[in-house]
Amino acid sequence: MRKMVIVSGLLVSSLSVIAADIPKNADNFDNLMANSILPVYASKAGQAAGDIQMIIKMTIHQQTYEILLADNPTAKSFVEQLPLTLIMKELNGNEKFADLPHALPARQIKPGILQEGELMLYGRQTLVLFYEAFQTSYSYTSIGKVIAPENLIRVVGDKNIEVHFSQ
Repeated sequence: MRKMVIVSGLLVSSLSVIAADIPKNADNFDNLMANSILPVYASKAGQAAGDIQMIIKMTIHQQTYEILLADNPTAKSFVEQLPLTLIMKELNGNEKFADLPHALPARQIKPGILQEGELMLYGRQTLVLFYEAFQTSYSYTSIGKVIAPENLIRVVGDKNIEVHFSQ
């Protein structure tokens, strides 16, 4: 019996030492995880600990842009189709569009004003990249927004373009 008490005591002590090396709270774990997947996720200054946002890349004519994705099922389903290369057609002097290989879930709204760099879904299968701000009465589902769209209008030009999306 005395051996069983000693063995039990040693087991409890060993488990305590092992547990001391495990992060004490979710913040440490989230920080560890966020750092391990930095190319895909980024924390924004002032966000709550553990609150991360997904970022993907869009390449046009060897110019790479980062797109901050919306937190919705449409954006998540779009990421599942990546990597993806599309020929996007010019339309109206303010947007490029292309049909996706697979339909996405949609929850359309009428945004009123679209900003430069917005990536939207029209219907359930048409991807639209807006490169100039304008007012609209059409309905779209948000996928994301180019983080720094300042020279986007110059890069996309007024012709059809090849666009590569990746993680």
